[in-house]
Amino acid sequence: MSWTVSERQRLDHFLVQSCEGVSRTKIARAIEAGHASINGKAVTKSGSFVEPGDVVAFDLPGEPLPHQLEPVQMNLVIAYEDDDLLVVLKPRGLATHPAPTLSEPSLVEALLGQNIKLSQSAGTYRPGIVHRLDKETTGLLAVAKNDLVHEKLSRQFAAKSAERRYVAWLEGQIASEKFIIDAPIGRDTLDRQKMTATPKGKPARTHVKKLGTGNLGTLVALRLETGRTHQIRVHCSQIGHGVRGDSKYHPDKGLPLQLHAAYLAFEHPISGAWIETYADPPEDFVESEKVQREDVVQF
Repeated sequence: MSWTVSERQRLDHFLVQSCEGVSRTKIARAIEAGHASINGKAVTKSGSFVEPGDVVAFDLPGEPLPHQLEPVQMNLVIAYEDDDLLVVLKPRGLATHPAPTLSEPSLVEALLGQNIKLSQSAGTYRPGIVHRLDKETTGLLAVAKNDLVHEKLSRQFAAKSAERRYVAWLEGQIASEKFIIDAPIGRDTLDRQKMTATPKGKPARTHVKKLGTGNLGTLVALRLETGRTHQIRVHCSQIGHGVRGDSKYHPDKGLPLQLHAAYLAFEHPISGAWIETYADPPEDFVESEKVQREDVVQF
């Protein structure tokens, strides 16, 4: 398992928050036994501090491991690529990286199948992965080809200088043209597979811009100020306008998830150039012709 740190704190505190249901004592013993690393370097002191942008890898003894990585041949759309990184369009139904609960290939295996060299600092099972998208979410992902680029890109995402825009169909008619959802997000204590809006969670802010309306409800663009797990889906459900097709947080199983990561921009970690990428919604995104690039980007 690996994560990118968003705020300064002790390593053991960070892992207790990240590994829901695992005791502080068990985590401390695992750290002392050499099961944790920060930016690829082994750490054995629980009191070590992690900083924003650090990549923490941790293997809990006794935990089941994902399946072995095997390159697979898959047609991938590359929105941008150079010697240091690439931006790939993740299709629906493809997990970003392997996990113990997954038996099918992930984006990582698809990238390996393209003979793309990937960074190693995020651990054995997440090579190249700087950030992630949910399995049923489509859209743009940045992938690092070496550890230096991985570290610098991770720091941009942690510092919120990288820009991400999504488009989604939400349930119901929304009157406001623009608004912000500001609600901390944490693990759902009743279902570890879900997140929830809770005062005890980590700060989370989502900016929302109305693009139009239709039979499905309201078409919106969303800009993430933070990057919590399932943030858009949790926030939209929390205000009573769940993402259409979201069977986890919203009782709507008749559609594919109507959420697409359309825009990704960041400073190139080596050249300093500003990289902007955009991808139109997929064919199964309802009334996709209503989504105009300028409406999403200028937000």
